[in-house]
Amino acid sequence: MALSPHHDGSPLHVSTQNPALGDEVTVRLRVPFGSAPIARAFVRSNPDHEPQWVAASLDGEADGWQWWSAVITVANPRHGYRWALVHDDGSTSTLCQGGHTRLESLDAVDFALVAGNPPPAWLDGAVMYQVFPDRFARSAAASGREAPDWAIPAAWDTPVDPLPPGRSHQFYGGDLDGIVDRLDHIAALGATIVYHTPIFPARSNHRYDASRFDVVDPLLGGDDAYLRLISAVHGRGMKVMGDLTSNHSGDAHEWFQAAFEHPGAPESAFYYFRDAAQSVYESWLGVPSLPKFNWTSTELRRRFIEGSDSVVAKWLAAPYRIDGWRIDVANMTGRLGAQDLNTEVRGILRQTMVEVNPDTLLLAESTNDAAGDLQGDAWHGAMTYPAFTRGVWAWLSEPAPDAWFFGIPTGMPTYTAHEFVDQLQRFTSQIPWRVRLGCMQPLDTHDTARFATFAAPGTVPLAVGLSMTLPGLPVVFAGDEFGLTGVDGEMSRTPIPWDRVDEPEIADCIALYRDLIGLRRRFEALQTGGLRWLHVDDQTIVFVREAASGSVLVLASRGDVDVEIPAPLVIGASSADAVFGEATLAVASDGAVLLSAGGPVFATWTLPGVVAPAPTAIAHALPQGGMGAVPEH
Repeated sequence: MALSPHHDGSPLHVSTQNPALGDEVTVRLRVPFGSAPIARAFVRSNPDHEPQWVAASLDGEADGWQWWSAVITVANPRHGYRWALVHDDGSTSTLCQGGHTRLESLDAVDFALVAGNPPPAWLDGAVMYQVFPDRFARSAAASGREAPDWAIPAAWDTPVDPLPPGRSHQFYGGDLDGIVDRLDHIAALGATIVYHTPIFPARSNHRYDASRFDVVDPLLGGDDAYLRLISAVHGRGMKVMGDLTSNHSGDAHEWFQAAFEHPGAPESAFYYFRDAAQSVYESWLGVPSLPKFNWTSTELRRRFIEGSDSVVAKWLAAPYRIDGWRIDVANMTGRLGAQDLNTEVRGILRQTMVEVNPDTLLLAESTNDAAGDLQGDAWHGAMTYPAFTRGVWAWLSEPAPDAWFFGIPTGMPTYTAHEFVDQLQRFTSQIPWRVRLGCMQPLDTHDTARFATFAAPGTVPLAVGLSMTLPGLPVVFAGDEFGLTGVDGEMSRTPIPWDRVDEPEIADCIALYRDLIGLRRRFEALQTGGLRWLHVDDQTIVFVREAASGSVLVLASRGDVDVEIPAPLVIGASSADAVFGEATLAVASDGAVLLSAGGPVFATWTLPGVVAPAPTAIAHALPQGGMGAVPEH
């Protein structure tokens, strides 16, 4: 990688992660020796979409880097800013979240501070474990429950049926007490959040077609079983995340049944009916069993998302006190044709959460580019796929012909390591750093094929390692640690083979996940530290996560490694301590770092913390236009 200036949103470079409007925030720039020298540096903010400039101060040098600082005042809920640099030779450049360039950059890819709506502190260092209740575990009580009329009962070792009606009606009978029985496994992995897919009564095994939102499905053990699960999770120091469908209900839902073919019913306004008889209605992607909510209804808002008597509030309050919500189909919520109420709905939902318990997390499902919604106003992050998940698949898979690829009909692309990094940067460059840290980073979920199905030989450790070491919220879908496979979202919902947990191959896979989750939990730099790319080529990536308390150097490659990284990009390389993986690190006489390994390989080293001179900048905005007097209009 070229020697170039660096800034990111981490504590090394930003004095506070959670500013309020009007706060002064010190931001810092680092310039490595050997790059084009900087004569002057400025920070351009864009308050109220009008450029404002402040001059940066040169603070000093440390470990081969020059440090600058500037003070900016947070003017808007999303406060964008960039570095404008004047080099010794008179040339200029810009550093923004989109990269370092001689060209002007788009405001959308500026660095950004977010004022208000901070995520809970427990998000730092969190690792999420996703449970699909019907397929996770059965308690002793499960056998005494009669299967409902919609269900096709299946024994735990019965293969998953991918075709209708089995696709949504095959019923294995996993329940909430079954999760309690296996919490020791989840805790031993090192996960800190138990995220479960919906638990409300429904007419499917996935329960995204809720018939009520105010009770827990008796097939799962009912409200009492949920209380037992929450208590057991909290007792282990972990958190519970629920799953809620804000875009639609099931067609068996009491609200829809009250409105369907009943013109004049109060619930009529909850949905989009297309005829006077109220028998034709809008649904999610045309699926009749999933009628779409109409969020123009104030009564729907009152019952579902607004205030202490709402569905959202009920499960956050005593006696349940869950720790947050993942919102299903959040990207479509409140959106239909010319109507877009998404910002309004998510704002109300989050406000209710803050009123009941501000120490809660709100995540959105958004299957594609979610940057427009992820600016910090409500969502703390999202379950998105293009930035990390699809990029990792494209780099580290060996797809079979016509392999499933996130529903994209063109099929699975083949990326180099460089293209993986390019895609990751493209899809995160418009998301504020603080929000990026809350974005879920799964290899797969209940809606996707399992990554291991198509993984190239030896690449599972790379993929899991990257999910744990790159900025974001790591996610393990239950069964990944068993090495389970599945060719699509339905076939990935395999009952967990608890009777095989001690088989050597499975035990080794569980140990791999435990060790890599342990990395994440052990080092502050992997939780909240900054990110600098050190080397990228077609096979190999090298980056460092940095903090004042210590840094972590990460190597991932599909092939053999023989890489030289120039000094001073790796700070403290002579003190590097190997932590994971089989690779060699050496320091040349000129300070360059030499990495070598046989591939595929994933390896990490600890490094000393980053030392910086004290910031010297003071708040001082330049006149409009950056220099000279304000022009006349």
